[in-house]
Amino acid sequence: MKELLRALETQRWDDHRYYHHSRINQSLHFVSATSFLAAYAMLFFYPVAATLVGWLIAMTARQSGHFFFEPRGYDHVNQATHEHKEAIKVGYNLRRKLRLYAAFVLAPLPLAWDATLFGIFDAPASAYGWVHNVALVWLALGAGGLLFRTVHLFFIRDVQTGLVWMIKILTDPFHDLKLYHRAPLHLLRGELIDPMLHGRHG
Repeated sequence: MKELLRALETQRWDDHRYYHHSRINQSLHFVSATSFLAAYAMLFFYPVAATLVGWLIAMTARQSGHFFFEPRGYDHVNQATHEHKEAIKVGYNLRRKLRLYAAFVLAPLPLAWDATLFGIFDAPASAYGWVHNVALVWLALGAGGLLFRTVHLFFIRDVQTGLVWMIKILTDPFHDLKLYHRAPLHLLRGELIDPMLHGRHG
């Protein structure tokens, strides 16, 4: 258990120091974390609403921070190029995230052809019914994306790395809330980049 917790802390630390320099990105992660926690609370009672909040608010806020605001030049704090960080990324790097979001956009298209998804769902009687079916498709995509990368890591790394990454993803909202709750305040003070004083090489 101690080894697993150490591995989890290492993955969390690497994720923070490599991919969260921008205060805008950190602030969006704070928004994402609160949204995901709300989605977690709703999941067992209002799964459609939880899925819509998770994908449309939490995931959009989280990934837009990475795509549009995170610096991609040479990382002087960690002495690493953007290309190197992308190559060693344990989870979804930007290329994999693009594929995931392409799947997110394309996933509802079969429902335009057959609203029951070839008999899997009940025929929607209203617009809400169609949204309900779309949300279920997105929920399956989210779960599938998590499980796919976890099992993929079993083969390209090891079982522990995959399990730790899955635990990290599921608990990221709690950790991000603690880590980035002050980011909006720093941003309001005009600080666009975290100086990362805790991560600088001596």
